[in-house]
Amino acid sequence: MVKLTFNGALGQKDLKKDGKEEALIPTEQDVEEGVRIRQQSRAWCWCMCLGLALLLSGVVFGGAYLYRYYIDSQGPVYFCGVDYMEGGDYMIAEEEPEELPAQLRRIQETVRILEDDEVAHINVPVPEFSSSDPADIVHDFNRRLTAYLDLNLNKCYVIPLNTSIVMPPRDFLELLINIKAGTYLPQSYLVHEQMMVTERIDDLEPLGTFIRRLCRGKDTYKLQRRDHIMGMQKREALDCFKIRHFENKFVVETEICNP
Repeated sequence: MVKLTFNGALGQKDLKKDGKEEALIPTEQDVEEGVRIRQQSRAWCWCMCLGLALLLSGVVFGGAYLYRYYIDSQGPVYFCGVDYMEGGDYMIAEEEPEELPAQLRRIQETVRILEDDEVAHINVPVPEFSSSDPADIVHDFNRRLTAYLDLNLNKCYVIPLNTSIVMPPRDFLELLINIKAGTYLPQSYLVHEQMMVTERIDDLEPLGTFIRRLCRGKDTYKLQRRDHIMGMQKREALDCFKIRHFENKFVVETEICNP
């Protein structure tokens, strides 16, 4: 009699093998899950592409906005160095003379003209010759206002625009171009004007964009010409400072005094 026996291990292996083969056959649930994952992946890719497109368009439009309002709208810039006689006979536009006679004075400015907005922005650095203060000046012909920012005091002063002294931006731009080219050497004299501080300005909104930008965060005051103030004596002792600048065919010394 022959006894037949079976290896239990082989039997188990076959069973396991059969189980694996069954696992390799995708079920209906597995197919649904695979389709769902692919759909989610595609949706995620579309969302990412859309987000990148929006981001790039924002960068493009933002760059155009910055260029238009902070670069292009700033207008041409002119660096002007002008020599003039203190007595007021002549103003000479030269690049850099080696030596200036004692009676000549030099005033330097950086001028930016915004023709479309009818605004002139003047920066006067620290002068070499007098006690005049460095300043930023804005002449806004649309608002009919002038603002002086004294850079030593860090205070802003606003007064109605004096069109008898300040050239319109387009005319001033033409003058700067001619002086820079050496084709026009204007006869000149030094004009003195005296202003009085009258009251504080708390609301900058009515002053317009350019003066508001200049005076934002600064103590701001109204000015009035001294000869327009009744009862003010010429010899009264006042606390004053001066700003020398030019925005015409002559140099102007603006004296601002506290009562």
